[in-house]
Amino acid sequence: MSATETSVNPQQDLFPAVFDGWFARRGWQPHPHQTAMVAAARNGAHTLLIAPTGGGKTLSGFLASMIDLAQHPVQGLHTVYISPLKALAVDIHRNLEQPIAEMGLSIRCETRTGDTPQGKRVRQKLDPPNILLTTPESLALMISYEEAWDLFAGLKCVIVDEVHALAGTKRGDQLSLCMARLSKIAPAARRVGLSATVAHEDALQSWLAPGGDAARISIIRGGGGARAQVSVLDGLELPWSGHYALHAAERVYREIRNAGVTIVFVNTRGQAETLFQAIWRLNEDNLPIALHHGSLAVEQRRKVEAAMADGRLRGVVATSSLDLGIDWAAVDLVIQMGAPKGVSRLLQRIGRAGHRLDTPSRAILAPGNRFEVLECMAAIEGVDRMRLDGDPPPPGGLDVLAQHILGLACSAPFTADGLYAEIVSAGAYADLDRQDFDDVLRYVEDGGYALRAYDRYKRLFRKGSGEYEVAGPRVARRHRMNIGTIVQEPMVKLKLRRGPVLGEMEEYFINALEPGDTFMFAGRLLRFDGYKETTAMVVETSGDAPKIPAYMGGRMPFTTYLSDRVREMLSDPAEWRAFPEQVAEWLRLQQWRSVLPSPDGLLVESFPRRGKEYLVAYCFAGRNAHQTLGMLLTRRMERMGYGPLGFVASDYVIAVWSLRPVTDIAGLFDEDMMGDDLEAWMDESSLMRRTFRNAAIIAGLIERRMPGQEKTGRQVTFSADLIYNVLREHQPDHILLRATQRDAAAGMTDVARLADMLHKAQGKISHRRLDRVSPLAVPILLEIGKESVYGSGVDDLLAETADALVEEAMGGDIHGELPLS
Repeated sequence: MSATETSVNPQQDLFPAVFDGWFARRGWQPHPHQTAMVAAARNGAHTLLIAPTGGGKTLSGFLASMIDLAQHPVQGLHTVYISPLKALAVDIHRNLEQPIAEMGLSIRCETRTGDTPQGKRVRQKLDPPNILLTTPESLALMISYEEAWDLFAGLKCVIVDEVHALAGTKRGDQLSLCMARLSKIAPAARRVGLSATVAHEDALQSWLAPGGDAARISIIRGGGGARAQVSVLDGLELPWSGHYALHAAERVYREIRNAGVTIVFVNTRGQAETLFQAIWRLNEDNLPIALHHGSLAVEQRRKVEAAMADGRLRGVVATSSLDLGIDWAAVDLVIQMGAPKGVSRLLQRIGRAGHRLDTPSRAILAPGNRFEVLECMAAIEGVDRMRLDGDPPPPGGLDVLAQHILGLACSAPFTADGLYAEIVSAGAYADLDRQDFDDVLRYVEDGGYALRAYDRYKRLFRKGSGEYEVAGPRVARRHRMNIGTIVQEPMVKLKLRRGPVLGEMEEYFINALEPGDTFMFAGRLLRFDGYKETTAMVVETSGDAPKIPAYMGGRMPFTTYLSDRVREMLSDPAEWRAFPEQVAEWLRLQQWRSVLPSPDGLLVESFPRRGKEYLVAYCFAGRNAHQTLGMLLTRRMERMGYGPLGFVASDYVIAVWSLRPVTDIAGLFDEDMMGDDLEAWMDESSLMRRTFRNAAIIAGLIERRMPGQEKTGRQVTFSADLIYNVLREHQPDHILLRATQRDAAAGMTDVARLADMLHKAQGKISHRRLDRVSPLAVPILLEIGKESVYGSGVDDLLAETADALVEEAMGGDIHGELPLS
């Protein structure tokens, strides 16, 4: 790894007089990392700037380009800036225009996103600005035009903002491929990455670097800012279960009232809506408080962002839609509702407050339940120690590659060997196997063996010279209408057989069901019978608990670092002194009734309750892994004769209930379930079909938008199911089926993390047979049968159920028997 020191010889004449004068008029001095970035650019170096929020990170990325343009004016495109958010591109444009105007620079700076009017897009192709602010999707569209080679020929710099948020995603895969094409058009163009939170520096350098060579990227580090002031909201009765943290709404409102401007972050859109309503009901002072999340209309989001920028709001309840670098220096306080699920994510959110290096960020965490207290405290410790977390970016997706290949063909002909050399120069595809490339190219050419008989899939024409070109202008036009890797989460209608439509549920939940599975919806216990086209058919049934839980809480599993740290905290009573007393007492009661999970083993408790047998495993592998584990455990328990009835999972724990007690715990949790059991479940569930649909949309097999019309979600799913069946029967090794299997394993199922947990548990499973529910198992049992309840009724419902369960777990008044000191 090559890292550049931030200290620079002050005698270097890096800044022209007009820039020195501008800094002086502002009363500023360039930060050392800003000076280092300009020096690196003068040497033609590719750089990754890692600097805290508020340190002028974005200006650092642009300074060298602005200086070059001021000293050597040019016509045409000089710098392309890529943002993960359209709103961020708009905000950066506003912030760049100010210094350009104040210094009187002849630099044209414009945005180009999906919201840009068509007339402006056409003009930008003919008369491009010097600095273009865009998104991965818009960049891919521009690269697909025949004019791309002329448009980008003079490119000198590519800036990727919030690079950590793009690398490892399908949008990041698309951008990585686009940067490879830009390097082919303009080989001398520098690459600049900007980020405040980088957990895997080597991996991010490789992703950003031409050719995937990490050594070609110099790291420049910004100086540390003021120490963040982060605390856990205290003095409240903590719920045993739940994710929304509505119990803290009144305290949160008081914090908003006492601060200047507050951003209240939540983890889901449903939580944002619910919490906003709860706070609004408490808003007796009529404070200007707004809501911001990705499902709102773009006009509404822009109004909220403008009001924040103008200082007209006192608070905003937001999802991750405001996680990334929109620069609001006036934000005094950040409140995180529920556990943050990762140190890096929490740091990003904390950085929205005190958006200057000399101003400490102030943040408060409001845990939604007792387990989340531990996670919040582990996250604060991680922030203090700068223990950034998250997974390194995986190899690029084959569906994204297919879309990109067709886009390049729309721009200019290519040869297979030349294109392969270009693709592996993209950091995300540096290790792409030639056979996989050839299979993707064949798919783009004619759909592959099983589909080549259909003319609609013939999208490339191979000339006698061996060059490939797009099969015609109609193919190019349809491709450009469907560029992009974001596939909106669809909803599925629920319909009673011989009855009405009950409503809609997130498709990700229905994906995991098998016919016969039961779940709660609209106050009814329903049995899933299967799909009829795109509608989930259900039957109302009887019983006291569903087999599969419906979750409306956080869907982001917490990171491995937080998982490991929570286990360590649980197992060490010396650490409990820092916990709220009600949490410390809860753990002491668990220690007395049963045992606490160890840092490196697997604790499994079993006990009878109300005529059923319960098994609770403290896996701490995250919700996604536990959902998959629940499916596999119930399959195995069925074969072993235990009569499983259902399961429920959280980020921390999984509970399974059955007719008969499990006697072979080691056999039940044997890691061989990751073989045939996993494969059989994935084949039988509808997960693979839905994952295939997303891959097919991205790869262009199914076009959502066509000239003059747009397919409905139902039409898209129906088409995908038909093609999925054809490929499974006639070409089971089709490249899109391979892409589907990889996406399914890495997505909802979180197979790698589950396999790692099971492997580590072998020989270290501690089984405790109890006569009743343990204190630590109370939170997960409270999840059983919980349906989606909105508003203040959530906490009331939980409290009522919790009282009975807690009484059962404690067995009455036990304080006389239990040493609490």
